[in-house]
Amino acid sequence: MMSISRLSNELEAFLEYISITKALSKRSVDAYRGDLLQIEEISNISLINLDQDGVLNALSGYKNKRTLNRKLSALNAFFDFCYKSQYKDEKTKYKFAKLPKLLPKSLEYKAIQNSLDAIDTTSWLGLRDYALLLFLFASGTRISECLLLRREDIQEGWLHIRHSKGEKERVVPVAKVALDAIEIYLQKRVSNSEYIWCNYKGAKLSRISAYKICQKYLRVSPHVLRHSYATSLIRGGADLRVVQELLGHASLMTTQIYTHIQRQDLKETVEVCHPLA
Repeated sequence: MMSISRLSNELEAFLEYISITKALSKRSVDAYRGDLLQIEEISNISLINLDQDGVLNALSGYKNKRTLNRKLSALNAFFDFCYKSQYKDEKTKYKFAKLPKLLPKSLEYKAIQNSLDAIDTTSWLGLRDYALLLFLFASGTRISECLLLRREDIQEGWLHIRHSKGEKERVVPVAKVALDAIEIYLQKRVSNSEYIWCNYKGAKLSRISAYKICQKYLRVSPHVLRHSYATSLIRGGADLRVVQELLGHASLMTTQIYTHIQRQDLKETVEVCHPLA
């Protein structure tokens, strides 16, 4: 990969823009940098000078549509920045490859509860695992948001999320049983960390460790508990816009992936209750 000194002026300006003005995380900025430099190296020409044929040739080797779309997303963001910054005279945008529609995986409450009941809570680490899994299902937070939580972020049954995606704050009510589990864990843990979730050394819990905890007890990623939270709300009759607000989705379009649950429930109701089904 090229060093930062070999970046073109346009690419360097774009990375500075998404880092400072858009306030994207270092991980996101590094991902953009990596994708764009890969395309530049493959095409052997500065990105600003890439035409449609050059883009097609550079991306022709990517057979995985999700990987291809990630590269296209990075390119579109870069070209949009260049147009708005008057580096390019024409607006350029490439269409994404069509992907098969994947429904979000979720767990039934009973399956989650059975796994929680099997956790050994005689140690503070067991209490942490129990509280963490219960909290993720009770709050629907992203794992990145969850791991940054401090004691002061929970007040009178409400969770204040200040580190959410896109730097947008939101307030979410959390079930008392989950908050009680956190309090019991915090009373027993061996750490003075400002963060709620800690590892066995007392330092802030990492994403990898949180993933391993979810895998150990539920055999899923933390994000599946977020989907399970949303699915439970929809099945309980929650309005889609309320779910959007609770999940922190910027667009209702993102939340609409859960409408399949409503349709499935309607279908099952007709099949069970209607005499002609």
